[in-house]
Amino acid sequence: MSKASRKFHVPDELANLYDFANTLDLRHFAHHGVEHAQGDALETPQDLASWMAARGLAHAGAKLTPAMFETALGLRTALRDYLQHDPAGRAQRGVIRALNEGMAAFPLVAELDGKGKARLRPRREDALAGLSTLVAELYDGARNGSLDRLKMCAADECRRVFFDRSKPATRRWCMSSLCGNRIKTRAYRARQRASQ
Repeated sequence: MSKASRKFHVPDELANLYDFANTLDLRHFAHHGVEHAQGDALETPQDLASWMAARGLAHAGAKLTPAMFETALGLRTALRDYLQHDPAGRAQRGVIRALNEGMAAFPLVAELDGKGKARLRPRREDALAGLSTLVAELYDGARNGSLDRLKMCAADECRRVFFDRSKPATRRWCMSSLCGNRIKTRAYRARQRASQ
């Protein structure tokens, strides 16, 4: 769990998904006169290995190849594409197909432990095995409905993934005071110009 996921009260069971989706930062706006710098925390296989190690997802002694790295980025792209849709619109055939294709590289095996509790574990045994945890989080979140609260900010200049903690789960922006205010101000100014 990262500082950001703790700061924004993302539930532990979705924290890795939240963090993974936000490794790509596409924000491009100025706040208090300072332009936000875009960036990608996963530019190299080593970046991905470090990200996984920081979250306890690394497979000891396993080496990440460039092909594995591309597979991981494919999962991130499919996840972000899925989360950019409103929860009601996520069932579109193309959106689901792309996410399923991204997850297919991270198969899970269901098993029972000695106490009769079920769990999903990675079938992979290579350096990407830990990313199967994200697929398990997707599965659990879709099953219990919490995945519907993981959304992408509706502001085009933001596109950050956030966890919607509002009671009706209808938030559209990661921060109403920042992105929401900017969008509302822009819409107000457009209405004023149109009325003149």
